Amino acid sequence: MALSQMQVFNQYIMPATIETLGQMVEKFNEASNGTIRLTTEGFDGDFMQQSFFAAIHSAQRRVDRYASNDAATPTDLTQLKQSGVKIAGGFGPIRFEPGQLTWLNKPTAEGIEVASRNFAEAMLRDQLNTAVAALTAAITAQGAATVVDVSASSVMSYAGMNSAHALFGDRSTDLVGTVINGAAYHQLIGANLTNAERLYQSQGVLIVDILGKAVVVTDAPSLSLAGSPAKYRALSLCEGAAVVYDGGDVISNIETTNGKQRIETTMQVDYTFGLALKGYTWDETNGGKSPTDAELATGSNWDKVATDIKHTAGVLTLAAQVAP
Repeated sequence: MALSQMQVFNQYIMPATIETLGQMVEKFNEASNGTIRLTTEGFDGDFMQQSFFAAIHSAQRRVDRYASNDAATPTDLTQLKQSGVKIAGGFGPIRFEPGQLTWLNKPTAEGIEVASRNFAEAMLRDQLNTAVAALTAAITAQGAATVVDVSASSVMSYAGMNSAHALFGDRSTDLVGTVINGAAYHQLIGANLTNAERLYQSQGVLIVDILGKAVVVTDAPSLSLAGSPAKYRALSLCEGAAVVYDGGDVISNIETTNGKQRIETTMQVDYTFGLALKGYTWDETNGGKSPTDAELATGSNWDKVATDIKHTAGVLTLAAQVAP
C-alpha cells in the first residue's frame, strides 16, 4: 500500500513541477524586461548553433567623383556562428519514510503543490544563477571594453553604473535591465535615503530607481567577489542577454527499500537546460559538452563573436562592498 501511494505521488509531482515552472518563468521574464529570458523552447543535442551575418560597415568608403575609376577592394559577406550549450542538473537523492505520508493519509493536493513548487523554485534558481555566472564571466573577460571598476574608490553608485553604461556609447539605451544582489541594492537605497541623489524623489517619497532600468535583485553567488576587500558586481544587460532553453527532460525516480525498522524511500530527479549569451559563443573545444559550474563561469569558454561590443550582452560595474 505504501509503495502504491509513492508511485502515485511520483506520477503527479513532476507534471505539476513543469506546470509551476512555466508560470514562474512568465513572471520572471516580465520583471526582468527580457534581459535574462527563461523559455520553454526545446534544446536538442549538446549545442545549439545559430548563424548570422557580420556587419558590413567596414565596406563603407569615400568616393571622389572626379578621380580615375580604379578598382575597389571587395569586402566578403561573412557569416558568424553562435553556440549555446546544454547543461545537466539533478536533485537528490532525497530520503523520506512513506509511512509518514500514509499516517497522514498523503499525498494530498496540498502536498503535491508544495513539493512541485519547491522543485520549480529550485530549478528556476539554478537556471538564473547559471545564466548570471556565465554573463559575469563572459563580460568580465572583455576587460575595460565592458567593465568599469570603481572598487578602489567607491561602493556601488549610480555614477559608477552610468560610467559602465557609457561603454555602449550611442547604444546605451539598449541596456534595459540591471541585475544586482541585495546588499548592493541596499547601498543604492542608502544613497537615496540620505537624499544625496535628488533625481529620485516624488511626493516626498524616495523611489528606488537605477537609471531608469528594470531591476532584478537576486543573491546569485557570482555577483559577489570574495577577497580583501570584498566586492560587488552589477550587470547592466540588453534584451536577450541570456536565453535559457528548456531541455525537455525532467526524469524522476522513486525507490523504496527494506532492511531498517521503517521502510525508506528515496527520490531522485535529473533535468537539463540550454544556455546562450548574446554576442558570445560557447567554445565547444575548450568548454566541451555538459559543462560544470566552474567551466560555465570561466570567461575564456565564452568567445566574443559579435564584431562590435555594442552588440553583446551588456556591461558590468565592479564596486567595493564597504566604503574604501
